Amino acid sequence: MIITKTPFRMSFFGGGTDIESYFNENMGAVLSTTFDKYCYVTVRHLPRFFDYKTHLTYSKMEYVNSYEEINHPLIREGMKMLDMHEIRLTYESDLPARSGLGTSSSFAVGMLNAFYALKGKYVDKKKLADDAIYLERTLCEEAGGWQDQIAASFGGFNRINFNSDGYEVLPVIISPDRKRQLNDNLLMFFTGFTRFSSDVQKANNVDGSDEKKLRLKKMYDLVDDAEAILTDESRNLDDFGRLLDLTWKLKKGTGTAISTGSIDELYEKAMNAGALGGKLLGAGGGGFLVFYVQPDKHEAVKTAMKELMYIPFKFEDGGTRVIHYSPEEFEPGGE
Repeated sequence: MIITKTPFRMSFFGGGTDIESYFNENMGAVLSTTFDKYCYVTVRHLPRFFDYKTHLTYSKMEYVNSYEEINHPLIREGMKMLDMHEIRLTYESDLPARSGLGTSSSFAVGMLNAFYALKGKYVDKKKLADDAIYLERTLCEEAGGWQDQIAASFGGFNRINFNSDGYEVLPVIISPDRKRQLNDNLLMFFTGFTRFSSDVQKANNVDGSDEKKLRLKKMYDLVDDAEAILTDESRNLDDFGRLLDLTWKLKKGTGTAISTGSIDELYEKAMNAGALGGKLLGAGGGGFLVFYVQPDKHEAVKTAMKELMYIPFKFEDGGTRVIHYSPEEFEPGGE
């Protein structure tokens, strides 16, 4: 039996520039962190006592005898990709799916990590990220960028650069006290709205206008500005919050499916209560809102957001990991 634990990610700056069609022609970069909310994937070989060969448990349950019978596209294509047979897979999560935190990519990374471990193979973080990108973007043909898979694999607070040659992951060098202060100044709330990131991306990718490209270029430039604020102890950390407001306004202009009237209303409530800036996490359309709020304004913002669920969190550094490993003897019997 294998159990993997994979964190979710929170993206602050540069989202949208991590899409392959964009960074192949332009430089891309994101500033993001993983935090202490996780998905767990348990995989073991299924004993041969049943009239089905594979048992899958996520938001639904599936009992199947062939790849073609599997409804969940990531599981189906992931099992084909790594030639997995006769398994029981269970997925559990601290947070809901389709909520803007890269949940599907964290699941993809955690599942592949578990599959490799069940085969007795060790793979490094880059291999897991690359395989998850290939699984989601090529095999499942889901629209979207590359940052989620990379963040879930590597973990930590990173700047991820993208270009036509691929990507590089650069940890952000920030003192523990300053990192703790940033964490303490961020408040996260669940809007209750969920959506498929791939659907939002498809809706937004229709617009390839020069104006959108200009906005993405400005969002890319903000990654430099935000990183400079974090790493320079002489800079006022509150400027990070003000940049969040700027990048959110730019992001909203990159696609019609990014925001909604309800989300805009919630955002304004928080800003009027004292938040310096914030953004909707993920591709847009719903999920989680995060705000940068000075400590003396926390209660006012929480009161303004009282209709939403407040989610406390802490940054984490681990990335995906195998937390339980019990090797099994398995002789393939075919599909």
